[in-house]
Amino acid sequence: MKTFYDIQQLLKQYGMIVYTGTRLGDLELMEGEIQELYDMKILEKEDYLVARMIIRNEISKEMDKT
Repeated sequence: MKTFYDIQQLLKQYGMIVYTGTRLGDLELMEGEIQELYDMKILEKEDYLVARMIIRNEISKEMDKT
């Protein structure tokens, strides 16, 4: 997993398609979904940490735009 798109595809595998209408909202919801997958022991710790880092990086980029 290397990109935001990879995270979207991972969530899609579990039937989660995230669209709130705002990029920041999508990112926050995706972060929660990744957390839930990790808590349910579906995601390995390494995958969870990489996904979280990618999402946090994207959130930071969005916050810098405003």
